[in-house]
Amino acid sequence: MDPSQLLVTLAGAVAIAVVVWFFWLKQAAGVRAVLGSSGFQEATILVKGAYSPDTIVAERGKPIRLTFLRDESTPCSETVSFDALGRTARLPEGKRVAVELAPTEPGTYGFACQMGMYHGKLVVE
Repeated sequence: MDPSQLLVTLAGAVAIAVVVWFFWLKQAAGVRAVLGSSGFQEATILVKGAYSPDTIVAERGKPIRLTFLRDESTPCSETVSFDALGRTARLPEGKRVAVELAPTEPGTYGFACQMGMYHGKLVVE
């Protein structure tokens, strides 16, 4: 293998490693839900190509209200599902939709669009 082939092979391996890290291994710190005057821990999630933020951190024992704002027309993002918590909500384009949750146990609860292309997690501590 000559030096140019070795360089191309190494560059390809590095590019693959970066893609794997970015899409599967990168851990987002998450956004802490804020306790509002209503007694709910609240956070707003923008739906546009993904969920942003995609990780919400909340305290156990207090109800959680996640407000989704869908800013796109992709059919995939029409619904958000919290399978482990038994909640699903339709997300009309351009409208805020509040999803109220009350997990009783600490843990990580995933949420996703109907096709599983957009995904996020609710971390209850």
